[in-house]
Amino acid sequence: MDNIYLVAAAWMGIALAASLVSIRLGISVALIEIAFGVLAGNFAGLHTTAWIDFLATFGSVLLTFLAGAEIDPASLRRHIKASLAIGAVSFTAPFVCAFSFAYYVAGWDLRAAEIAGVSLSTTSVAVVYAVMVESGLAEVDLGKLILAACFITDLGTVLALGVLFASFSPLMLLFIALTAVALYLLPRSLRWLVRTVPNRVSEPEIKFLFLVLLLLGGLATSVGSEAVLPAYLVGLAVAGVFVHDRVLVNRMRAIAFSLLTPFYFIKAGLFVSLPAVTAGAGLIGAFLAVKLVAKGVGVWPTAKASGMPVRETNYTTLLMATGLTFGTISALFGLTNHIIGQDAYTVLVTTVILSAVVPTLIATTFFEPRQRTESEVEDADAAEEIDAGPVIHHAPHLDAQVALDGSRQER
Repeated sequence: MDNIYLVAAAWMGIALAASLVSIRLGISVALIEIAFGVLAGNFAGLHTTAWIDFLATFGSVLLTFLAGAEIDPASLRRHIKASLAIGAVSFTAPFVCAFSFAYYVAGWDLRAAEIAGVSLSTTSVAVVYAVMVESGLAEVDLGKLILAACFITDLGTVLALGVLFASFSPLMLLFIALTAVALYLLPRSLRWLVRTVPNRVSEPEIKFLFLVLLLLGGLATSVGSEAVLPAYLVGLAVAGVFVHDRVLVNRMRAIAFSLLTPFYFIKAGLFVSLPAVTAGAGLIGAFLAVKLVAKGVGVWPTAKASGMPVRETNYTTLLMATGLTFGTISALFGLTNHIIGQDAYTVLVTTVILSAVVPTLIATTFFEPRQRTESEVEDADAAEEIDAGPVIHHAPHLDAQVALDGSRQER
């Protein structure tokens, strides 16, 4: 199909159908979009184009940025020990286990095993953030703690990929320096822009953020990195501004979830070849089990030790076991640099996508923390007032009248 409008209509039709099915079943739309992508790629001949690849990539960049921007700095400081502990063990345990399984059991060479360890160590910020927004947990401490732990996990993944495989050329050092300068100047620049030109229909604040994300993404790709890597740091840098400007957050969310992220999640499903999955089903199942078990053994006791109730601990552990963005990036890095072959790439990418679907589906179906409705909150407040006894509110004129009556009685 050469007609660009019909191609776009086909993708948007899939996105609309996924939204309706998601609402009907009560399952995260990201998972439904991935599933529809698998079906469309294997049975309907759906494929990507250059402009779809760009929209999908920018969708992942914007989603990762929003995930970072949702982390309230005050909440991060309040939960810094828990998020550091959960995030660190969430990276370390699956990295060691997946590397060991690939090297000692599957018989992969050292470099390929390292790619396997990095690919399966991740937690998907994109999937977790989408689930947090849909469930409303992005606004509460639990959701912010989970997002902060995701950041620590993926920071470990990025550092591991860089230490093990990246060549620290002068261009890479220049990119790091320019990113550091941008992160330092960005918060005050955005505050000035919001204060100077607020609530304009042309949305200069959003255009400014898009400009920064595209520039840093371009610099990242020019040094052999990925555009999504600096996006999370940019989000964290402006999180303090977003705390006080929720309208700006909601506008960017609308752009991301209505237009860009469907292309990203549907495209992720296209990577799954069902014949290849059938051929490598045993290895895929083994890698998936290694990742889920390693995440569970590492994250569950750490989350429980931080004071979480059992339901929230189960929910956190399952979401920390998800993978997508950085997992597929790491696997693709291995393929394009001839570290792994096509078969190994198919195994890793399929495992990564299944790790986005399976634990998220279990978490949202059985362990999602229940959010109280407004009427329940009001009822609880009323019950607290009853338990505390009657509360007498003294108005100023009543206090004056009581004082006057008292002086008359004395006379």
